[in-house]
Amino acid sequence: MAKLKVVSAAEAEAAKKKVAIGLTAVFITYFIANFFMNAVNISQPNTVQEFNGMALFSWLIALPALGSAVATLMFGKLSDMYGRRSILLVALGLFLVGCIMAAISPSMVIVIAARVILALGQGALAPLCFSVIGDLFPPEQRARWSGMLNLPAGIAATIAPVLGGMITESSMGWRGLFWVVAPIVIISGILVAISIPGQLQKVEQKVDFLGIFVMVIASAALIFGFSWLGTPETRMSGIGLVVVSVIAWAGFLMVEKKAEAPILDPQVLFNRTFITAAASGFISFFGLLGVMIYSPVFAQNVMGMSPTVVGTMLTPFSMLFAFMGIPAGFVLAKTKKYKWMYITGYAILTAAMFIMWTFTKNTPIWLFVTITALFGFANGVMPTVNVLVAQFAVPKRLLGVAIGAIYFFVLMGMAIAPALLGLAQNSAPDLEGGLKLVFLVGAITMVVALILVITIPEVSMDDEVADTQAPVLAPAAAD
Repeated sequence: MAKLKVVSAAEAEAAKKKVAIGLTAVFITYFIANFFMNAVNISQPNTVQEFNGMALFSWLIALPALGSAVATLMFGKLSDMYGRRSILLVALGLFLVGCIMAAISPSMVIVIAARVILALGQGALAPLCFSVIGDLFPPEQRARWSGMLNLPAGIAATIAPVLGGMITESSMGWRGLFWVVAPIVIISGILVAISIPGQLQKVEQKVDFLGIFVMVIASAALIFGFSWLGTPETRMSGIGLVVVSVIAWAGFLMVEKKAEAPILDPQVLFNRTFITAAASGFISFFGLLGVMIYSPVFAQNVMGMSPTVVGTMLTPFSMLFAFMGIPAGFVLAKTKKYKWMYITGYAILTAAMFIMWTFTKNTPIWLFVTITALFGFANGVMPTVNVLVAQFAVPKRLLGVAIGAIYFFVLMGMAIAPALLGLAQNSAPDLEGGLKLVFLVGAITMVVALILVITIPEVSMDDEVADTQAPVLAPAAAD
């Protein structure tokens, strides 16, 4: 009969302290990833101005977006194979190198290269943080702590634009943002190294280099293809790239089915619960960007509000969107059910977008604030729900892959939605009509997302999913 290991009070206390330090590392890492994402947009105009780089501005946006998308899948899989600690340190190292390179860049081309390196690291941090939460806590506690990650994200979203502007306007200039972020990245790396558990078993698999290569081609063609659709001069090239992307994605699926260690495991890709959550998350960005990007334009240029007033009008939306994941996590931890939250959330989002479609120049400010705040309330819970569904829909050994893939779909939505919404807006004869058309497109996509989540299976949030295809494992020392 096997002997039970007796854990002393001192050992239990030490374990609790290590988990606490690990949580601190995760919270700081998640904060700095979100802080940079929200602050860098403030400094970019100054970067372009210094190097007279407007001709390359689109590359400054598109290439880092591609790097972030690739990183979510690639590092998610690698973290399942080599341990969360090692891959988090690699991601933080790339983030740090990119920051330093950007801060000392002598040209726009070097800035872009630095931002791509930075994005490869920074883009992986959010999904890796959620994966670490999945490693540190048993299933019954994950929802609560996953929701709590919205606290550093919300704080970052609140203070980053102001601090980013202050740093950019200081004597340090736009380079100061990178110098300020760099030491926090170092602190985060130290905490990760001493507190995040290492890999206790070695996964005997080969890295799916062919899958990574085909995925990069497919993603790049998709991002650039849709971004070029909005300009008449590049529209045909954009259509051609979209076709190339479709072919590449078909090839990617064939490669992944045969790969020994696929970067996007078929157990994830063809899991009905996962793919439903991922698809609805992808689609929801058409509505979200309609509110985030186009509603301020509507309020300012159609309703005639000043920029300061518009900022105040959208503050309830921003705050609810940033912090609603916290109570969502606690509710999920208590109820262990998510389908009702999906259906209720997307029903509210659908109603809000259809009401925004009816907005005119005479729309009362209180109605604008109420509807956009309602949208932020409903949409704010979705990132937490999506990540938790990804965790519980697949075996634990695929935790990193599943969460990385959720973020990958989200980033693809972020890349594609602006181009298609821009096409809708430009197809109307006037600004008001174009913006109303954007809201209508957002409403229609919310209907599609609602139909999808109505069909989503409800998986258990109390236990891990049984693994039907576990890889060969060999004992190894912690990394």
